[in-house]
Amino acid sequence: MTEQIIALVTGANKGLGLETCRQLARRETTVLMGARDIKKGREAADELKSEGLAAEPVQLDVTRADHIAQVVAFIETRFGRLDILVNNAGMIHPDEPMFANSAERVSLQALRETFEVNFFGQVALTQALLPLIKKSPAGRIVNVSSILGSLTLHSDESSQVTQVKPLAYDASKTALNQFTVHLAASLNKTPIKVNAAHPGWVKTDLGSQRAPMDVQDGAKTAVRLAVIGQDGPTGKFFHFDEEIPW
Repeated sequence: MTEQIIALVTGANKGLGLETCRQLARRETTVLMGARDIKKGREAADELKSEGLAAEPVQLDVTRADHIAQVVAFIETRFGRLDILVNNAGMIHPDEPMFANSAERVSLQALRETFEVNFFGQVALTQALLPLIKKSPAGRIVNVSSILGSLTLHSDESSQVTQVKPLAYDASKTALNQFTVHLAASLNKTPIKVNAAHPGWVKTDLGSQRAPMDVQDGAKTAVRLAVIGQDGPTGKFFHFDEEIPW
């Protein structure tokens, strides 16, 4: 078993995922960069390697059981444990407008496809990797969620969140938040900590160039939660240091 810190980040070949890998690798962590397209994953890993960082691409579509099984087998054989899992992969369905209330017209197909990536895939990957995370002296699981998954804020007419209601996306993040709470409770007698991170509205393919934040700041919350000490929180939802209501 290696003594180095090993992290797996999903959706890691661009945007928030790539920057999360970069910031973790700067903390002397070996990052495994999950990417659906292994060619793009290799290019992203080469970018980090050119900066002197330890990075390795792995092919991973979180909706594919065979990919998950291959990644689990690779980590077990190569490293013997996993210290950090950042569930960053996510999508908003192309048939669903981001800045509108889609509750009356979003299709069941869009709902199902969104949940496959944003919820079911995250749960399947996390459950498959838990035996390896339990072998870490300080396992950390970070679910990259969104403030748009907060039922409290969506119910508050004074909140700006009420203006942005793509149902499939928002509901999938609410479900991911519930998984965070439940998993943290299940693991509360172990050293593992499970938290959800809201990166903010970030300039990415999903967030668009209208967003006010750059990826460097957007990745900070997930990275902070990935490296928190044993006295840190678990089962919570954060943006930077601010706790977000469920």
